[in-house]
Amino acid sequence: MAKTRLQEKYLSEAVKGMMDKFKYKNVMEIPKIEKIIINMGVGEAVTNSKAMESAVSDLTTISGQKPIVTKAKKSIAAFKLRAGMPIGAKVTLRGDRMYFFLDKLMNLALPRVRDFRGVSTASFDGRGNYALGLKEQLIFPEIEYDKVDKARGMDIIIVTTAKTDEEARELLRLLGMPFSA
Repeated sequence: MAKTRLQEKYLSEAVKGMMDKFKYKNVMEIPKIEKIIINMGVGEAVTNSKAMESAVSDLTTISGQKPIVTKAKKSIAAFKLRAGMPIGAKVTLRGDRMYFFLDKLMNLALPRVRDFRGVSTASFDGRGNYALGLKEQLIFPEIEYDKVDKARGMDIIIVTTAKTDEEARELLRLLGMPFSA
């Protein structure tokens, strides 16, 4: 199977850069991206069932994979929420789809954010995973502006095999993540 553009960049540039900077003894020590999780909370699905269908179709278009619908675990009377009601959608990307999505995110979608100056370097969790929040799904080129009923945000978590935040930050930087200075 043909490698994606980002996989080629990882193998040609990132591996060498990581070996030089962190002085790994073995190539297998070099961190890599394990998976990407895209999560979209749809709070208005409690009152409007069409909102969930719209969110699922948007997430399918963005990721190229059908998301699973997440359901509420507890009932919360103040929000008119019952246990088991659909409340969000999430998709886990691995392999070629993951690299294709990350390439699209870094090179097409993020530069389309209004007043974009780079993503924060403070969003690492201490174990080498990076979380990124987006305010609207409209920044992705495959979403048609006319067909969107409401701008919905999403959380994107990039899970790496890095043991420290510094290693993960360097890996993402070498792959082309536009971090702010």
